[in-house]
Amino acid sequence: MRAIIVNSPGGPEALTLSTVPDLEMGPDDIRIKVAAAGVNRADIMQREGHYPSPPGSPEWPGLEVSGVVTEVGDDVTRFGVGDRVCALLPGGGYATEVVVNQGLALLVPLSMDLVDAAALPEALATVWSNVFMSAELAPGQTLLVHGGGSGIGTTAIQLARLMEARVAVTAGSAEKLAVCERLGAETLINYREQDFVAEVKAATDGRGADVILDIMGGGYAARNIEAVAVNGTIMVIANQSNEPATFEPMRLMQKRARYWATTLRARSLAERIAVVRSLESAVWPWIASGDFRPVVDGRFSFANAADAQSRLESSAHVGKIVLVP
Repeated sequence: MRAIIVNSPGGPEALTLSTVPDLEMGPDDIRIKVAAAGVNRADIMQREGHYPSPPGSPEWPGLEVSGVVTEVGDDVTRFGVGDRVCALLPGGGYATEVVVNQGLALLVPLSMDLVDAAALPEALATVWSNVFMSAELAPGQTLLVHGGGSGIGTTAIQLARLMEARVAVTAGSAEKLAVCERLGAETLINYREQDFVAEVKAATDGRGADVILDIMGGGYAARNIEAVAVNGTIMVIANQSNEPATFEPMRLMQKRARYWATTLRARSLAERIAVVRSLESAVWPWIASGDFRPVVDGRFSFANAADAQSRLESSAHVGKIVLVP
């Protein structure tokens, strides 16, 4: 099989398409011939040497794929050979084949393009587990999404609207905000020109956002606390600001708010399966009906993986980027 490996940590040029040994199967595993792999910022961190695959996973990047099942383990009951699936991975998605526990895979409806389906697992699992399973965003409440034009952002907007919540977003251009508005965001904030704290308070009659989904991390901590509603929740899923969090604990206490930082990849297999099963029951009907569709910015060949990651790093993209073998 072929995989995009990192011989030595570095820039996009460190990605190398190479031949690697086939992966072994366990009794609960399925083997997938990859149609496409999603590109995520975690992959860039791994390329740079900051976020290695967990023990037991392939050493090359890739947290999500779509494709066709070519082999099933002895104890597999959910899938059969020939099924179209997408899957959440702990690593190894940048390859022509992956092996994954059956509990982390989902059937792709025939109405959906199989390549586009690679854009589903990581963003959906991240948003669903943080915004709905943990923060418990409810109908009528307000969600503030930082990075509304990202893969996470475009996913969060759609899910929140389908759950009948209101959505405010930050983004760095009028073009990205226009996409967010088409997806259902109501409060559109250009963070380069506007103060998101003031804009969110104005849009909520001074209450603030009930839930904030934050990819910026430390650099936004104090302002997020000002923007969050009393009894609200700030879910921190990345630290793209590369800054430490500095805020006054008493202000968080006055809001009776939660400042909650999470990761998905590091969770136990059982926890990740629970997230996928919740997605299957709560979100997958919207996938099947077409009410939810991933926003795909572009498709790149495996040979052009460096260009795909460079585009993600530039933040010029809107939605997800996928790699096609």
